[in-house]
Amino acid sequence: MEWLNEYHLSGIAIGICTFLIIGLFHPIVVKAEYYWGTRCWWAFLVSGMAGIMGSMLVDDILFSSLLGVFSFSSFWTIKELFEQRERVRKGWFPMNPKRKHEYE
Repeated sequence: MEWLNEYHLSGIAIGICTFLIIGLFHPIVVKAEYYWGTRCWWAFLVSGMAGIMGSMLVDDILFSSLLGVFSFSSFWTIKELFEQRERVRKGWFPMNPKRKHEYE
C-alpha cells in the first residue's frame, strides 16, 4: 500500500474505511439485539480487545488505524446494544416475539 503514502491518500482511505466500519456496526447492533438481546455484549468486548491487540502488533499504519477504529466501534456497540433495547421498548424497532418476556 505504498502508493497510498506516495500520493498522500492514506488519510482519505482511513476516513472512507472508518465511515464504512461505523456504518456496518449499525445493522449489527439491530440484529444482535433482536436475536440475542443484551446478552451478547461480551462478544463485542472481546472483539474490541482483540482489535486493540491487533492494532498494537501491526506495523502498517493503515491497517493499524483500521483495527483501532474496529475495536472502538466494538466498544461503542456495547453501549448501543443497551440503548437499542430501550428503542425496542419504545416501539421504534421490532421486538423479537421469542424474547418478549425480556421487555416486560
